[in-house]
Amino acid sequence: MFWRTSGYFDTATELKPLIHTWSLAVEEQYYLLFPLFLLLTWKLDKRSIVGLLAVVFTISLVGAQWLSATYPSFNFYMLPTRGWELLIGAFIAFYYARHNIKKHNHNIEQFGSLIGLLLIVYSVFAYNDQTPFPSIYALAPTLGAALIIIFATHKTIVGKLLGSKLFVAIGLISYSVYLWHQPMFAFVRERSLDEPSMYLMSALAVLSFGFAYLSWKYVERPFRNKHRISRNKVFVWGALCSAVFIGLGLAGYLNSGYKMRFDFKEKYQGDVQHLDFHRYISDKYFTCTPKSIANMALQWEGYIRCMQSKKGDRVDVALIGDSHAEHLFIGMADNLPSKNVAFYIKNSPPFISNREFDDIFKHVLNTKSIDTVFISIFWSSRLSQVPKKSSLQLELIDTLNALIKNGKKVYLVDDVPHFPFPPERCKFVDDSFGKSICSTAIKLVLDDEKKYQSDLQVVLKLFPSVQIISLRNFFCGDNSCSMVHDGVLMYRDRNHLNILGSQFVGSEIVKLSPKLND
Repeated sequence: MFWRTSGYFDTATELKPLIHTWSLAVEEQYYLLFPLFLLLTWKLDKRSIVGLLAVVFTISLVGAQWLSATYPSFNFYMLPTRGWELLIGAFIAFYYARHNIKKHNHNIEQFGSLIGLLLIVYSVFAYNDQTPFPSIYALAPTLGAALIIIFATHKTIVGKLLGSKLFVAIGLISYSVYLWHQPMFAFVRERSLDEPSMYLMSALAVLSFGFAYLSWKYVERPFRNKHRISRNKVFVWGALCSAVFIGLGLAGYLNSGYKMRFDFKEKYQGDVQHLDFHRYISDKYFTCTPKSIANMALQWEGYIRCMQSKKGDRVDVALIGDSHAEHLFIGMADNLPSKNVAFYIKNSPPFISNREFDDIFKHVLNTKSIDTVFISIFWSSRLSQVPKKSSLQLELIDTLNALIKNGKKVYLVDDVPHFPFPPERCKFVDDSFGKSICSTAIKLVLDDEKKYQSDLQVVLKLFPSVQIISLRNFFCGDNSCSMVHDGVLMYRDRNHLNILGSQFVGSEIVKLSPKLND
């Protein structure tokens, strides 16, 4: 369910109070399938079983690496690409089936456990939301955990640290902390007009430990005591609770999500579903040509990589970038009826050095009819994907040089404002606040732009022929920015335009680029 409802375009994942339960689902599937596998293969010798598991491990890891770039949402949530992580634990279990007691040299134990801890700590600080996961990157924390399990003893530094009273106490309530933290964070974000402060989120994190202790003491411990709560009671009460929740869920489904829970008045109408956006593109426009690039029209996690406004091999205007180039396409295509407009997008920055864009740049540079190129990306988000030995400035300089030398007129499109809430909220007015809950402070938008604006300005000074088109003023006033323009909702999620938004912004871009109609 999370795979189908979460993905590249669903930037409001942090608003889902039960999103964290995906990992429980993966674990439960594994706990069901792994014993069945052992039952079917137990007649084989253990070496053969381990060999089969090694094959499954390899296929799962290779699949995770491949799907991290093509189907990242499926890759993240589903067991086939998570299985290899859990199998590391199985390999450790097989190891100790033959070596019941840890018999390692003390220095090896010290070194192995320290390396394990460093791998985990490195992952915590080095990885971010742009790190493909799971992929080979996931080897660091999983192998780190394996090294600690194998080598950490009460005589090692790591063993003493993790065996201290503080860490043992955290470990005892960690499962309850895991269950508590996400609902608390999600509901606070849902109610806040802006992104909650670090202080508030930190306070909630501390509070989650308090709730976790109570649920550990009064829920976990009693249920683990078979003398207080028998297995039969667990099944009976589990069945009753399941029936209640199924009933509530069914009632909610039949009543369209308990709309009566809102004291809000519905205000704005508009398309906020990204699937409608992409269905609109698929139904109205055409698959890219020539055949050498047509395969880019394949979908990637719900969106299409390449489409054009007219049939034929001749393309006049190219939008290059990520989904923030794609969401301009409808408006650009509709407002340039005499031009063939195409978008070419990937889930990475459109740099000439980026191998993912090799085919795209070769096509654009070698197609003489393409005389105008618009580059638009989720600028602040893509900064983490700039090569470490390079910079946004250098990458843009090389890219613009290549395009301009091949006779292309280039526009850099600055980003639309990003909002800390989903557009569904804009369909209501909360009278208790006395104002629309569809606005955010302009300071948040400007702070986001500061991450990359200085680089863009440096590049523009080096390339006077390149024009930058700012989109912020279409949605922002002196103090705030809104997803609504002239009473019409313009967004489909926190940072992507809907159909109406694309048509509005596209028409404004065309007005700011008069030579397009020459």
